[in-house]
Amino acid sequence: MRTTMFLLLLVSAVSIRAEGLFTADERARLVTFWNAPARWRVGPLPDAVQRGPWQVRLTPEGSMWLLKYQIAAGSAAAPPTQEATAAAPTDIWKGWVRAKIDYDRWQAQQTADAANAALKPAADPAKPIDPAKQADPAKPEGATVAAALPAPPVPGPIPADLLAAAGNPPAFAAAVAPLLTTVTFDDGETLMYPSHIALPKAFAYYRFPQGTVAYGPRLADLPPADVDALFKAAGMTPSEQRIAFAVSKLEGGFESVNTYDTGYISVGFIQFITHEDGRHSLSEVLLREKKERPEDFARDFHAFGLDVGPDGVFTVVDPATGAELAGAEAVRKTVDDKRLTAVFQRAGRHSMAFRAAQIEVAKAHYWPTDDTFTITVNGQMVTGRVSDVIASEAGIATLFDRKVNRGSIKPFEEVLAKVMTTHSLTQLKDAAAYEKEIVAALKYRTDYLQDATLSQPN
Repeated sequence: MRTTMFLLLLVSAVSIRAEGLFTADERARLVTFWNAPARWRVGPLPDAVQRGPWQVRLTPEGSMWLLKYQIAAGSAAAPPTQEATAAAPTDIWKGWVRAKIDYDRWQAQQTADAANAALKPAADPAKPIDPAKQADPAKPEGATVAAALPAPPVPGPIPADLLAAAGNPPAFAAAVAPLLTTVTFDDGETLMYPSHIALPKAFAYYRFPQGTVAYGPRLADLPPADVDALFKAAGMTPSEQRIAFAVSKLEGGFESVNTYDTGYISVGFIQFITHEDGRHSLSEVLLREKKERPEDFARDFHAFGLDVGPDGVFTVVDPATGAELAGAEAVRKTVDDKRLTAVFQRAGRHSMAFRAAQIEVAKAHYWPTDDTFTITVNGQMVTGRVSDVIASEAGIATLFDRKVNRGSIKPFEEVLAKVMTTHSLTQLKDAAAYEKEIVAALKYRTDYLQDATLSQPN
């Protein structure tokens, strides 16, 4: 009997997924919509005339190796704002990696300069020669080409222990031709997305050159009355709102979108992500809006070919083929196709429902005060909640930042146990007096103990 019921449920689940979230008519309409004349176009970046279409960028392969290097150097938990080369067990490792990055970027610049020079139009014998341009015969008309820089030192052979720890590194830089995609909606709103994002030369989390980024206004730049109403409706107190504002400065605004790094698709004021499988915090935001505000969700997302299943799996309709894609396929299609990316930015810009869902999931998913822990102090087990020890806004912001960016409040337990042992404490209520010391040891991307907008530990 149980086997029969299981098979019936399995067949039912498969039929639901096979039927999909979009009807055949909807998929046909979406293909027509997304391929309407002037709906989207691709061209060079606006600065291509001044800098040339070929420019130097970090390679995804080099970035992946830098993460391996960072892990081998013992800094796996370093914040993404810290360049990978800041970590090194020896100066020899650090010096060699930095030298190779500089040399690779110089070589890539030579390639870019040569490619841009080859695009220079042939001289018109009937046109007078401009003496200013004679000084730089490789300079394309209307372009500005930087003077050639001398070659940096060749880095030499990779240290044997670095090779053993992180493997043989690829080129850290390449000459690429970034493109700008422009997406226009029926009401005339136009959104633009560059490819091959310019990043710090030792950034360890770059993965998709076809990915893009769009920022939009931060929370502090939006009308205060509107934002206050949103946070109040989402159940956040003024204190919690101040904390969310402080952390969002490192993430973005409601309409921020990023599809170039290890989050795959990252959206919103604390960058909710799909990750590779389309099942993570961004899907929770979408599901929250769909359940609580279905009419808004239909307008914001379903109408443009984006949705989320009852199982929390992100789903899209391919704008080119009309195929319904779910999970990893939907994620990669959105990374590749800026038309789908634009739907997120547009919703974050205009939809109060989508903004409210972001705030609600941020509170439910990432707020650290109710997180429980168990530590051992002088052989005794001590159990409690974060709120037993951390009460200041600066302290909560520090843990909120870690949970948003790293997925947990680690190493909170380790730090707390160390502080209690150092000061011979046995009660959590006594540890609260050392909150400032605990928070200082947990500093991650920024020091909230220096933020004047937040309450501080006594």
